[in-house]
Amino acid sequence: MHDDLTDTSRHLVELLTDLLSTTFRQILWKQALELDLNYSQAQVLFHVAKHGGTLMSDVARSFGITLPAVSQVADRLESKGFLRRGEDPRDHRHVRLLLTPEGERLARRLEQLQVEGLARVLQRLTPADRKDVIRGLERLLSAARGEE
Repeated sequence: MHDDLTDTSRHLVELLTDLLSTTFRQILWKQALELDLNYSQAQVLFHVAKHGGTLMSDVARSFGITLPAVSQVADRLESKGFLRRGEDPRDHRHVRLLLTPEGERLARRLEQLQVEGLARVLQRLTPADRKDVIRGLERLLSAARGEE
């Protein structure tokens, strides 16, 4: 049974990696290239947009990367005018990442591109298959969060 779980896990990692890579390439790549935006920068941009501003340490924890790596991504986004740093009012030692108005517009645009692109992909599935995909991913996420 352990080998079956290992094989299933390996296969799922490959599928999820391919899915994310393929959808990013197909849906966002052209826009990202025009903005000189890489995958990591887009992910941080989405994270900050979703959380209405977030601590650098929270970004590092969410993505499993170091603070210097987050700082480097933030530097790039800041230099492009999409992000700004601010103090955390509760603890001045912490740095909060906030989107600029331009960053907010970009995040909305990229999210819209994702939704439209994924809709084109989902259109190729039957309604029953779409429900199965959603149900399976929701169950997987619940299990990952320990919510079984």
